[in-house]
Amino acid sequence: MAAPKNKKSGKKKLSRKKSNNNKSGRQKPGKNQWADHLTLRAKAENYPARSIYKLEEIQNKFKVMKRNDQVLDLGCAPGSWLLYAAKQVSSSGKVFGIDLKPIEIKLPDHVLAVKDNILNLGEGSFLEKNLRFNAVLSDMAPATTGRKDVDALKSFELCNMALKIAEDFLVQNGHFVCKIFQGNDFNIFQKNVKSKFKECKVFKPESCRKQSKEIYIIAKGRK
Repeated sequence: MAAPKNKKSGKKKLSRKKSNNNKSGRQKPGKNQWADHLTLRAKAENYPARSIYKLEEIQNKFKVMKRNDQVLDLGCAPGSWLLYAAKQVSSSGKVFGIDLKPIEIKLPDHVLAVKDNILNLGEGSFLEKNLRFNAVLSDMAPATTGRKDVDALKSFELCNMALKIAEDFLVQNGHFVCKIFQGNDFNIFQKNVKSKFKECKVFKPESCRKQSKEIYIIAKGRK
């Protein structure tokens, strides 16, 4: 009698395990569907990446760009932010972009993007002499290692570079948008930005993946 009891118990265990696997299987497609929804929408609207919707949320809420503006996009590949910014400033404005990776999409005539290091901005760069911007956008992110502390530190370093460029190239009352990974240095960076702008907000677009540590600093009104 003992043997059948053990066999029956084993079946119950197997049944529970199978149930858990099925439950897990139902959850994963849901996450993928959310990612695919934005990716497919971006493709349908002729944008190369879903990141377009982050900038769209930022623009709708904070109005960092307007018609006739000149905009600099740091870390502009694959080009979604360039295209969206181009629409916001219209053909009477100008959008410049720079990235270590090449831009492979067709850009409007009032958009110029180059493959280069942002550290090379300055004398002799592709920018026109004495050119100043109404908005500097940075969606730069480091190559992630999987270690949150290391990735956050690398992001902090990139953000400091972006802020220096904003200081050098923004007009008075210009705006600065910068992605940063949340980490130990986040408050230091936020405080530094606050000291240079009249208004500084922290914003996480709904189109960011929930598990992502990225967040955006929106700074308006360069002092």
